[in-house]
Amino acid sequence: MIILSAIAGMVFISLALTWAPDRSVAELTQQWAPPPSQFVDVKGFLVHVRDEGWHEDPAPIVLIHGTSSSLHTWEGWVKELKKQHRVITMDLPGFGLTGPNQTDDYHIANYSQFILDLMDAMHVNHAVIGGNSLGGEIAWHVAVAAPNRVDKLILVDAGGYAFTPLAIPLGFKLARLPAMSWLMTHTLPHSMMEQSVKNVYGDPEKVTSALVDRYEAMTLRAGNRHALGIRMKQLDQGADADLIKNIHVPTLILWGGKDKLIPPENAAWFQRDIVGSKLIMFDELGHVPQEENPVVTLAAVNIFLQ
Repeated sequence: MIILSAIAGMVFISLALTWAPDRSVAELTQQWAPPPSQFVDVKGFLVHVRDEGWHEDPAPIVLIHGTSSSLHTWEGWVKELKKQHRVITMDLPGFGLTGPNQTDDYHIANYSQFILDLMDAMHVNHAVIGGNSLGGEIAWHVAVAAPNRVDKLILVDAGGYAFTPLAIPLGFKLARLPAMSWLMTHTLPHSMMEQSVKNVYGDPEKVTSALVDRYEAMTLRAGNRHALGIRMKQLDQGADADLIKNIHVPTLILWGGKDKLIPPENAAWFQRDIVGSKLIMFDELGHVPQEENPVVTLAAVNIFLQ
């Protein structure tokens, strides 16, 4: 009885120390959505968007983030790109300040249609589309579904093929476990968030406390943890891989050589299946190279855009 009481006490203390209730958009907006952030109505759904740079650009650049990330991951690129281009970034449904959709549908087909709907809402007929991880998978699906609306494609450690991760961020692992559902939507250990972010960097020493705080804030946005659990259940890796051969727009493939989530051999598969595509490997970077080293990765993008 004493042992059981001790265990119960330890569990209670652990819950108390890691208890993290949802935070409303209103609470988070001042810090994480200053101008030029705006909330755009996309078929009745308010989406956190940044529309920056040269607004007369005939072919804007649309950048799509990955799982549990946000538009902030592109800030290093946007800072430079907006000097010569119109650049649109957004928080996908289920992530960032946009938060969960009403249907709990986070399949790739729904995300791809969302991007096309967002382009319509922003009066963008065609664009250069880039994406990282989940965002890359969405980007190439858009290129397959609406090739007339995609001028060029930039895939950054993109999803698309069935693969075996070398390591999975702890937060993703727990989100996949039904038994952890309640716990994951009510607690958020800071150490788990830090470990998860370090897992996707080639050099974990580059992960600052401010960076971890940002990922933590986006995770705590009301409904996002619930949405992540649903998204994990809807994963269907490699289901549409055969479609990649149907991509016929100029394509740049960027990959971190130390990506432990989507291994670098996936980059070679994209290069094999997309005729005429160009692959650049960054040996020292991880799963989010655009965030880990925006200067080096953007140099390759600028050459491709020219």
